Amino acid sequence: MINLKKIGISILVFAMVGGAAQAAGPDAILRVSGGSFALGIGWSWGSGTLTYKGKEYPVKTKGLSVGKVGATGVSIRGEVFNLHHLQDFNGHYNFGGAGMRGVTVGGGTAGTVMTNQAGVMIRVSTTQRGLDVNATGGGVDLQIKR
Repeated sequence: MINLKKIGISILVFAMVGGAAQAAGPDAILRVSGGSFALGIGWSWGSGTLTYKGKEYPVKTKGLSVGKVGATGVSIRGEVFNLHHLQDFNGHYNFGGAGMRGVTVGGGTAGTVMTNQAGVMIRVSTTQRGLDVNATGGGVDLQIKR
């Protein structure tokens, strides 16, 4: 019983701290455009900018997904949280839950949250054009170009 209380209190404190960070606003803004093609296993690519502490940094993306069919063009806008050092941005981001699953025909919007190994979180809003069927989640590598 005591352990359950400790776990519950820990979860509540963690949620409050995470919510406070988001309430303060994003640390950076990510804008990317690109495309994808898939027949079971998919590949995506793109480039864009990360606006961090008043400066813009060029970003490249590439990703792999499984359970996808289609070809799309995509525009992404993301609010970046927990970015305390620029180098923490680079890495592999996993899509959260079912946010990127579904069907797009013609055009549509979707949203999800993705996180990397450094704890950087990006709340993403995407606009897609084309045909896309995605039965699973996936991930994407984001890298600041130097």
